[in-house]
Amino acid sequence: MIAHPNSTISTEVSDFLLNCLVRSPSWNFWLSLFLGFLFLLAMGANGVLLVTIRLDVSLHEPMYYLLSILSLLDIVVCLTVIPKVLAIFWFDLKSISFYACFLQMYIMNCFLAMESCTFMVMAYDCYVAICHPLRYPSVITDQFVAKASVFILARNGILTVPIPILSSRLNYCGRNVIENCICASMSVSKLSCDDITINRFYQFAVGWTLLGSDLILIFLSYSLILRAVLKLKAEGAVAKALSTCGSHFILILFFSTILLVFVLTLVVKKKVSPDVPVLLNVLHHVIFSALNPIVYGVRTQEIKQGIQRLLKKVW
Repeated sequence: MIAHPNSTISTEVSDFLLNCLVRSPSWNFWLSLFLGFLFLLAMGANGVLLVTIRLDVSLHEPMYYLLSILSLLDIVVCLTVIPKVLAIFWFDLKSISFYACFLQMYIMNCFLAMESCTFMVMAYDCYVAICHPLRYPSVITDQFVAKASVFILARNGILTVPIPILSSRLNYCGRNVIENCICASMSVSKLSCDDITINRFYQFAVGWTLLGSDLILIFLSYSLILRAVLKLKAEGAVAKALSTCGSHFILILFFSTILLVFVLTLVVKKKVSPDVPVLLNVLHHVIFSALNPIVYGVRTQEIKQGIQRLLKKVW
């Protein structure tokens, strides 16, 4: 429904239309199959990981609780983004309600920041395990995980609230076609006929404050870990130390690389197709979620054994 341009947003538009990868229609069928496969893989693998950690008493330790938090975040992000994208590809359901769009925007921003913060806590867990092994049992406790969970939820939940609120208060003057597969903040806000300087500034400031500070602390932790590992002289000590935190580092590196590539495509957007950053944004919400449990399941012996014990009980 469209009303007078000077009326409020709620009477101006009742929904948005997601114009998803319309410049590359030849991609859509194969891309939808790929996304569908990754979605099922992410849901299944993270579900198995959560159930295994929940049922296997030997995995009731702080490190695995943190991994459970990460898997839960991955599931929520996937469910928020991918089903709608597949509905667009398969059934041409481009419409998304006004409130659903801004709810999706909030969840994407909030949970991305939560994942980054969880990685920071996991990096600290590795730092204590490698650099201060004797203090590990007294520092990384169930109480530590509980406090870290509250911090992850509060910091990111509160600081990302203004992003959808600022966007929802804009006057859209009847424009409701979003050139994206998802309700990304800037893709929605640029439809407005109001000044969106505050929106851009807050998105930039929060993004770099949350993700930037997390990445700095993460790489600082791993720098200290690497320095400590190189000083180890006992036979096999280096390999054991690296295997302890290798899975963490692989996922963090992949997470950071995808974000960096996405930012670079936005910076040089005049030289690449507008569909490229859109595609990268969608893939970021599902590839990482699918890789997370697989990397941990393959590289962490305790989880692998826990899954094997679970399968034996089932069969």
